[in-house]
Amino acid sequence: MSFDQAFAHTIGIEGGYSDHPADRGGPTKYGITERVARANGYQGPMREMPLLEAQRIAKSQYWDVLNLDAIDALAPTIAGEMFDTLFNGGEPGQWLQRCLNVFNRSASLYPDMKVDGRIGPMTVQALRAFLGNRGREGERVLLVALNSLQGARFIGIAEHNSSQEAFVYGWLSNRVALEKQPKTG
Repeated sequence: MSFDQAFAHTIGIEGGYSDHPADRGGPTKYGITERVARANGYQGPMREMPLLEAQRIAKSQYWDVLNLDAIDALAPTIAGEMFDTLFNGGEPGQWLQRCLNVFNRSASLYPDMKVDGRIGPMTVQALRAFLGNRGREGERVLLVALNSLQGARFIGIAEHNSSQEAFVYGWLSNRVALEKQPKTG
């Protein structure tokens, strides 16, 4: 899935302006928090942030930083999932590397890699080797693994901060449930 498709999917979940009192992100428009907007040069009122500004910020902060064009070329659903996960505050680069390390059959398919969250040539090559061995079924299983880590993160957030219980059901139903995942093709 392209950046534009991933962005459209994520914005469909995030919606427009929000300033829920329990939301740790504070004032948010199209899922872009005020802190992220300011760090990326947007100085206007959050309620008035244009969609194109949110798209510009999302591309640099949540797509390009993970080298998702390279992931998208191999596994479009994984690229879309990683974008949405980072957008929502997860650690998809590290999670991808962890999953690929445990799927490599004790390093017989490809070497273990350092889990640093940086998606570089070694991670891309490991994903290519994994998919070459497991095919599209492997992409589906990898998506389940990434969603499992994301779901565990959401539960942990709510367990450690009861104010976040207001959001955990929606996080799980909109971001982790596989039938809610964007379709490719």
